Amino acid sequence: MMTNNDKRPFSKDILIINDIDAECDRMVANLRENVLQSLHRLGGVIGISGGIDSSVSMVLAAKALGTENVLGIMLPEQDSSGDSARYAQKLADKFGVKAITENITGALQGFGCYQRRDEAVKKVLPEYDPTHYKMKIGIRNSGLYTNLPPLFSVTIIDSKGNEQSKRVPAAELRQIEAASNFKQRCRMSMLYYHAERLHYAVIGTPNKHEVEQGFFVKFGDGGADVMPIVHLYKTQVYQLARHLGIPEEIIERTPTSDTYSAEQTQEEFFFQLPYGLMDRYWYGFENGYSAEEVAEVMGESEEQVKALFNNFERKKRTTEYLRMAPIRNYFGR
Repeated sequence: MMTNNDKRPFSKDILIINDIDAECDRMVANLRENVLQSLHRLGGVIGISGGIDSSVSMVLAAKALGTENVLGIMLPEQDSSGDSARYAQKLADKFGVKAITENITGALQGFGCYQRRDEAVKKVLPEYDPTHYKMKIGIRNSGLYTNLPPLFSVTIIDSKGNEQSKRVPAAELRQIEAASNFKQRCRMSMLYYHAERLHYAVIGTPNKHEVEQGFFVKFGDGGADVMPIVHLYKTQVYQLARHLGIPEEIIERTPTSDTYSAEQTQEEFFFQLPYGLMDRYWYGFENGYSAEEVAEVMGESEEQVKALFNNFERKKRTTEYLRMAPIRNYFGR
């Protein structure tokens, strides 16, 4: 957080990186030092999904470590969008990074991922059959401008596009999420297999919002050796993407969770705001700007901005467990 002496007047342009060349050089130098000197590894392994965050992280790693010392790994499973692999391969080809595919469907079947998830969905919507329906979960009510926690619904969609949605009780929601989290944890395990095989570091891809708001799986996509873009707002990730020459199709692609069989945006599932707005409000929140000052610039009421700030505070508080390192208790000497 900034001190009062560092603070600039709040503005809609406050997140623009003015010297993007210098920022890229700094990030590349830090990543090189982190991997080669701090971690004593020879290169980097990174999961690539065709999304903006993993794309920027991969290009930064290639610049820091050399393309020959970076391995991109595509980790699809039966619910993954085919676009993800296509965009990821295009990215790797453009920047000369070797990319391989590790399909994790079999491992997830072994864990009972799909069976455990579908069992919970059927408790809410008994007609659900994964061979005839796609499914997703999402926020049912918008708690953005209230002090109420979000409520979630499960939605099933048949082959004709007909949807059914129903509020999902807490126990079934936890089971769906716990089963789905096998996907991120399985991917993390595969990344570490290749990292250990090659004596490489695992390069994480979360951005600031995913970590600070808790939109990641503990010991899943939150498991990595170094996270080069964790200080960047999503707006800034896009600035770097254009500067680095990320393919336009990836830049224009709507951010998705790519977790459930039905298509779903990150905004729908978790954030509830377009990233351009969310970035500005979060910047104001975490840097101590008053709700009045932010509201005036953003054209919102002060009450709405206060409610947003309360929502952000609740997210940080309720997801703190995800960011905690293991607790180590020492007894005696």
